[in-house]
Amino acid sequence: MACELTRDKAFFAFSPDTEPVVRVAQGEELLLTTHDCFSGQLKTTADTLETLDWSITNPATGPVYIEGTKPGDLLRIDLHEVKATGPSVMVAVPQVGALGDFITEEETVIVEHRGETVVFKDKVVVKQNPMLGVIGVAPAEGVIPNSTPGIHGGNMDCTLVTSGSSLYLTVGVEGALFGCGDMHAVMGDGEVVICGAETPGEVRLTPQVVAIPGLPTPFIENDEIVAVIGSAETVDAAYKIVLGMMHEFLTKVAGLPNNDAALLMSLVGNLKFCQVVDPLMTVRFEFPKSVLADYGYVLPR
Repeated sequence: MACELTRDKAFFAFSPDTEPVVRVAQGEELLLTTHDCFSGQLKTTADTLETLDWSITNPATGPVYIEGTKPGDLLRIDLHEVKATGPSVMVAVPQVGALGDFITEEETVIVEHRGETVVFKDKVVVKQNPMLGVIGVAPAEGVIPNSTPGIHGGNMDCTLVTSGSSLYLTVGVEGALFGCGDMHAVMGDGEVVICGAETPGEVRLTPQVVAIPGLPTPFIENDEIVAVIGSAETVDAAYKIVLGMMHEFLTKVAGLPNNDAALLMSLVGNLKFCQVVDPLMTVRFEFPKSVLADYGYVLPR
């Protein structure tokens, strides 16, 4: 039976000093409910950011102490199901986000859920792809607000963090102090207006320490691809980080020759934005598993 943790057990910064609210064994299934990024404060179109208590934004459910994890361990989070429970909310705000210069009037939009879709203003029907914006572990030292991405994870807003994927993070402290939240029922890469369809939800996952020496993190995989995720103050700095991470993975972990790795990254790899609206910019580089198989490499499970 899964260990259940409800959304009222929330924290707002990843820190080695935060007390865990539950302890689980490695391989034990967790069922967490999560808030939207506004902690449910925006319920109607009349609710605006002016009324928002910013101290309780970007909540993550947890933190969860994972037995037997220690600093330097590679923690794999298997996301069995990421489910949006809705309804969702979106906001457009002048001078906020990558499109802030084009927005002249603040607006809050409640996005209806209909089955496996969301409906925007009764005009546009979009298939859901529920994903987690915030997911991570405590850093070895310091306090990192949930709004900020980094090597610990955090607010990466990566659309690959969804059902059926596995996220790999390097543990910073004993017990890992894992948490996740900020679910989107659907979101486009880049999150250019500062939000996707922000929704409460449910997450079913399993944490497990694994041994893959040299794996750069944050690292994610699904049935078709592997990807590395990087964050920096600028997009230019972030993309250079992920190119280096992927080349390092391909050569030092998967065993490809240096030139083969570089040429194939240009031939079949994909450099994509995750988000460009947080305190740090986040990008990812994707690479197909089928090409790894051509070189005889399969990521250990």
